[in-house]
Amino acid sequence: MLNIAFRLIGDYDEACEIVQDAFVSAFKNITAFRGDAKFTTWLTTITLNLSKNRLKQLRSRTSHEAFSLDEQVRTEDGQMTIDVPSKEPSVLSRLEKRDIQNRIQNCVKTLEQDFREVLVLRDLQDFSYEEIGTMLRVRAGTVKSRLFRARKMVKDCLKRFMEEL
Repeated sequence: MLNIAFRLIGDYDEACEIVQDAFVSAFKNITAFRGDAKFTTWLTTITLNLSKNRLKQLRSRTSHEAFSLDEQVRTEDGQMTIDVPSKEPSVLSRLEKRDIQNRIQNCVKTLEQDFREVLVLRDLQDFSYEEIGTMLRVRAGTVKSRLFRARKMVKDCLKRFMEEL
């Protein structure tokens, strides 16, 4: 339903609102559901109708606006385009995050195979201790021990990296 609303509206926040409204509407009007079609079909129809209505509202609202914040502004020198700040993280923060991820990955690569396997399976793939033990044919206690040691080794590796800075 969110995918449908988003594809029709083109705005994620609006689509979330529409889906929420669809569930509320379905809840309030559940007695109107006759069962002629599947419940999902009925709910999707509600979502489609709400999306169409919201799209009409948005178009009507934009046609009645006195001016747009995205249009160019006339100045003495000519026209100047307004540069709206991006909602994306800054380039610097993205580079810092990538650098930290690379350092962590390098620290994980330095681990012995037994420790690396446990760390990847538990912390990155979110398997339980028992599942990992079954996969690696070791006890859950061994998994916990290896994971503790692997995390400590990565932590020590990252500490050395921080000291280098």
